[in-house]
This record gives sequence, C-alpha cells and structure tokens, in this order.
Amino acid sequence: MWRLFIAFLLSITPALAQENATAYDALRVVGTQLGRGALNHVVSVTGVEGDPQPKKWKVILKNPGGRGGVHEVQVADGRIVSDQTPGRSVAGSTEGTSIDTARLNLDSNGVYAVASHTAEKSHTQFATVSYTLRTDERGEPVWIVTLLNQSLRPVGTIYVGANRGTVRRTEGMFAGATMEDVQTDSDTEDERGPFSGVKARIKEGFHRTQEEARDMFERVKRSFDDFINRG
Repeated sequence: MWRLFIAFLLSITPALAQENATAYDALRVVGTQLGRGALNHVVSVTGVEGDPQPKKWKVILKNPGGRGGVHEVQVADGRIVSDQTPGRSVAGSTEGTSIDTARLNLDSNGVYAVASHTAEKSHTQFATVSYTLRTDERGEPVWIVTLLNQSLRPVGTIYVGANRGTVRRTEGMFAGATMEDVQTDSDTEDERGPFSGVKARIKEGFHRTQEEARDMFERVKRSFDDFINRG
C-alpha cells in the first residue's frame, strides 16, 4: 500500500512543484499588455521571497511624463495586477538606465541555479531568495540575488552578470571577495603577513566557484530575445 502511495506522490510531484513565473515570463506579460515598446524602458525587475521563484514580480519602467519619471507594474498569475506611480525610490542604476534586453542571457531560474551553487560552495544555508535585475555603473545588466533564512534575514548576496553569468562579487560569503580580489597577483604586498594563507584560500574558493558557475551558466543560459520572439 505504502509503495503505491509513494509512487502516486512521485507521479504528481512535477505538477505540485511547478515553479511560479520567471522574470522573463513577467516581462512577456508586460510586453503583451503594454506593448512591446515598453520593454525598451525597463529600469528594474524585482521579486521577493522566491521559493525558488516569487509569486509576484515588480517591474519599474521609465515614464518621463509621470511623477519621478517612472511607473511600477506588478505581475502575478500571468497578468498585470497593479499599475501605479511608486511613492518611494526604486531599484535601478543611479542614472536610471534602461536594461538592454538584447544583453539578457540569464532568466531568474537560471540565476537561481548559479546562486544556489555559489551558496553551497560557501556553506551558506538559506530558505528563500529575493531577486533584483538592474544595470550596473557601466550600464550592463546584473542580477542581485539575496539569500534569506527562515526568519527572512539576509545571509548572503550574490552579484551575477546577466549577460555572461559571471559571479562578480559576494556579500556574506568568501569574506566578500570580488573579481578584482581574484585577479590580484598572489605575490603582492597585500598578500603577505599572518593572514596571507586565509586570504589565499578565500580567493581560491571564490575563483573555483566562479569557474563552476561559468560552466553552469552554459547549461542554463537563455536569450531573452529568443524567448520573447518564439512562437
């Protein structure tokens, strides 16, 4: 009897475990309901308490004629459920640069795979994740993935390039190592002293995780242009 019950559970698990919509799905809804031109004005895409995907996505769009120059739409259940002018600051680059969607090659489910692998390698345990897709200081799209514990307290943040899937830096993991740290010559003066061995191990761990994340990106990468243009 139990074997039959377990077999039944296994057969329905894929349906029960169906993920919520991804960021790409949310942008498709925006393009469908507001017109494809709206996708040229996306400043940021955010989602909170993803498990692994959030139930709702918030998309900030440039709106020169509106208050603050932007407006906010929220997408859930395959439709826009809210369209309003935000009453506070929004997530985006300091210049409010629109995201070049042609440079997007990593959907939120793909960046989750990269981030969770990075968390595993740094021995960081988490319960849910929050996502922000925005531009960096160079105008390049970047995913900022914040890992949270059961109490919704941040335990780490991972910055992943949305174009090439590179783990650029972390907070709360690998002692905050960045790409610049990894690229620094191990023989420089900063690497000498009683903590040089610890720094070297941190760099090595971060560098190895970067390489593994790059390999994972090749498996999960997804062009937004291909996604939005498919039949």
